[in-house]
Amino acid sequence: MKTFPQEPGVYLMKDAAGVVIYVGKAKNLRSRASSYFLKAASEDARTADWISDIADIDFVQCESEVDALLMESRLIKDIQPRNNKDLKDDKTFPYLMITTREEFPRVEITREPKTSGVKLYGPFTSAGALRGAIQVMQRIFKFRTCTLDISESDEKWKWFRPCLLASIDQCTAPCNFRISKEDYRRDIKRLQTFLDGGKTKLLRELNAEMTAASKELDFERAAVLRDEIKMLERLSERGELDTHAQPEVFYIDPKKGLTGLKKVLNLSETPRIIEGVDIAHLGGNETVASLVQFIDGLPFKPGYRRYKIQDVKGIDDFRSIYEVVSRRFRRLSDAGDPFPDILLIDGGKGQLSAAMAAFRDQEITPPTVISLAKRDEEIFRPGNSEPLRLSKSAFALRLLQYVRDESHRFAQHYHHILRNKSTFER
Repeated sequence: MKTFPQEPGVYLMKDAAGVVIYVGKAKNLRSRASSYFLKAASEDARTADWISDIADIDFVQCESEVDALLMESRLIKDIQPRNNKDLKDDKTFPYLMITTREEFPRVEITREPKTSGVKLYGPFTSAGALRGAIQVMQRIFKFRTCTLDISESDEKWKWFRPCLLASIDQCTAPCNFRISKEDYRRDIKRLQTFLDGGKTKLLRELNAEMTAASKELDFERAAVLRDEIKMLERLSERGELDTHAQPEVFYIDPKKGLTGLKKVLNLSETPRIIEGVDIAHLGGNETVASLVQFIDGLPFKPGYRRYKIQDVKGIDDFRSIYEVVSRRFRRLSDAGDPFPDILLIDGGKGQLSAAMAAFRDQEITPPTVISLAKRDEEIFRPGNSEPLRLSKSAFALRLLQYVRDESHRFAQHYHHILRNKSTFER
């Protein structure tokens, strides 16, 4: 424990077999992890039954307590350590969502965010704090939170009666055309600028207003402003969407995705099993690979595999893909086990060529093999010089992105538990 940093992070307790048996978060890793080996922990009903099983401990340092909380939740859901009682369920963190394709965009808090036509912020660690901040921001930016489908071309809205929020000056009432579409969108743009990091000026103004209220002995007003400032400051208690996205909340229709893949890849039957491969570098020259498995369009965690790259010196993604594909399909072939219907490689032409070379040199007939390039979301196929480009909203592309992103997350997010050689496929 003496070597652990005094910084926020996540710690992982392991048993003698290298299996993670408990995951926890900490504001101070050294202090929190050490507490499990004090007398009090052996007498605490929550820990007494299992701390004697701890044979090893690892940690991941995080930038903040918020990052540690979000990472802890993700790890517990995926690893399912036997001694973690909380966070194993389907509970998710909330997002702040701004619609972008409506004439008068609306703002809402949701645990089921959409994948298109919206601007997302989060996930946030506290739904209560987010709701409080929304109330403060609504007083300032006066946006709507209703679900009305307002159209500037529909005259009926001229006679619509606005809700109470308009009466207390917390909404500009686009439902009654009291504000033009252009002016309303300008307010939404200001809100987005604030959420994207431009809150310094507003907080400075609110602090000045609070100070002035105190000097005027208006302590009630000063207290309200103090609370509003605290609520706005808590907006920073959120994760980055790319880093802490919760894949389970972004619904992708698996049936439509698989049907779409059959059509765009010209398959004779609808695919059922998709496997995705990604390569990750753990610092220095250590390279690992991940393999995820989807059945009927959904993640199948028992089919996930990790590989420590053995025959490649230095950083070489092509040779690493060659090795992991060779090892994976040599084993399946020798055991007489079925191949996946689709093998998805993370990358472009070069990565796809490396995978096909592995099948050729192993003298194994490959399944349908494709690669998905991140930058332009292009699909590459063997024997086709031109990539396949699908609509960003196509169900087939979204399913492939889900598989690709899951393999990337599995490779990158778990580098701390991949250090133990017993966790790798041999």
